[in-house]
Amino acid sequence: MTFEAQTLATTSAFEVLGPIMVGPSSSHTAGALRVAHVAAHLVDDSIHRVRFILWNSFSHTYQGHGTDRALVAGILGFTTDDERIRDAFTFADEAGLAYSFLQAGDDDSIHPNTVDIELDTVRGKTISVRGESLGGAKIRISRINGVGVEISGIYATLFITHQDAPGALASITHALATAEVNIAFCRTYRAEASGYAYTVVETDGTISDDMLKSIQALPLVETASFIKLPGSAQSLVPGLSTRDLFDDGAQMLAVCKERGINVGQLMQLREEMLTSADVARTSMKRVIDVMRRETEDPRKDPRPSLGGYLGGEAQLIMQHAEALASPLMGTVQSDAISRAMAVLERSASMGVIVAAPTAGSAGVVPGAVLALAEHLHIDEEQLAEALYCAAGVGLILSANACVAGAEGGCQAEVGSAAAMAAAALVQLMGGSPEQALDAASISIQNLLGLICDPVHGLVEVPCQNRNAIGVAAAFSSAQLVLSGIKSVAPFDETAHVMLQVGHALPSSLRETAQGGLALAPSAQRACTSCMGCR
Repeated sequence: MTFEAQTLATTSAFEVLGPIMVGPSSSHTAGALRVAHVAAHLVDDSIHRVRFILWNSFSHTYQGHGTDRALVAGILGFTTDDERIRDAFTFADEAGLAYSFLQAGDDDSIHPNTVDIELDTVRGKTISVRGESLGGAKIRISRINGVGVEISGIYATLFITHQDAPGALASITHALATAEVNIAFCRTYRAEASGYAYTVVETDGTISDDMLKSIQALPLVETASFIKLPGSAQSLVPGLSTRDLFDDGAQMLAVCKERGINVGQLMQLREEMLTSADVARTSMKRVIDVMRRETEDPRKDPRPSLGGYLGGEAQLIMQHAEALASPLMGTVQSDAISRAMAVLERSASMGVIVAAPTAGSAGVVPGAVLALAEHLHIDEEQLAEALYCAAGVGLILSANACVAGAEGGCQAEVGSAAAMAAAALVQLMGGSPEQALDAASISIQNLLGLICDPVHGLVEVPCQNRNAIGVAAAFSSAQLVLSGIKSVAPFDETAHVMLQVGHALPSSLRETAQGGLALAPSAQRACTSCMGCR
């Protein structure tokens, strides 16, 4: 089973160091919310009833991951970082929105994180939307009313339902041209000739309300909706060239060598070209601010997780660091692991975190990078460059391998995060771009085959401890490379191997809670107040 890679061309660094979201899962919470958000925007009427049909991993773990709350929150229009997600059912009841969930079970022919959303409007219309959560909150809409489509949310998107008749497309494109809207991609899907068709127009800019009304008024158009998700491309700064839009690690290293810059500087330059220097600066500041809070607050004020398994572990590591750090992990790594575990505690209590690249692995990058940055007394600019370096590695893995546990196991989540962190650590220590990617490669190699087996479907156990192991892998890989040890397999080959290994794992070991530690008798008896058992 293979899944088409996302284009790198307009993916923001802050969709890799992000989104900023309410936990516990970027694919099962944030991604699910975005799927529902897009589905709701395809309807030009108020929604009064919605039915969610859940497949594969979604079907088995939707309560433990908060997917049910997130889906309802998406229909209500909440964003991924809205703390009201936890109480989405209450807000839906108050709004008069009826909702229900159906566990459809397993189907290996569709993506592991798939949901069919059936929407009924107040005017009696019904629309069915199939969405897939691809990992790291990236999504794809793959079917509308039984017709195969592809809407990713990477670009701002105009979705149009129209009669399949001569002149329909010409009138739409003419209206956009007149309004000076640049079309990035335009695709038309139809179930049968001379019936209804769907046209998806992805644009480099936004669509004004007046422009949308003019398209809705075209003779052959039935409905038109404008969809814009956070992180979608809105404009490309003049001067952005194909050489800056690298597709893999080899191309990234070539650009770094040509420009005489490191990976972080390249990613920052690319981000500024995709948006602007001001937007990039503001976005990075927010990421750093949230990372600092997520790594510190739970260490000072531990709170129990929704499932009841986590709460206080990060503080325990910090309290015992003085006695244990010297003979075991070292001071900086002990601090990094404590910070990483703190992030998982915050996420598992539906607090606001930065998915980096996913919520389940969100502690590794901030834990490792912030701990070393503090030890080295580096400035904010160097810290930002290190995080941009991590984003560069994560961007390539998102496109050419996978970062979702449901697709590739925990090696795809914690393994990818460890690779990102290792590269950033090397850059902080003054290593070269080649050394950064070698460290990323070794980190992945050391975590190949790591399964995803959440106990009771919660992103708590063994997820928190595996974030600690991800930090350890990042530090050891960075030290190996900086000591002169090279990776036999280059980064791109290792990424490809990780994808192959992930697809070779049975579904029971890919975030379904149907194998591994999740089936250990003690783990099954350990359920306390977890949402997965309600």
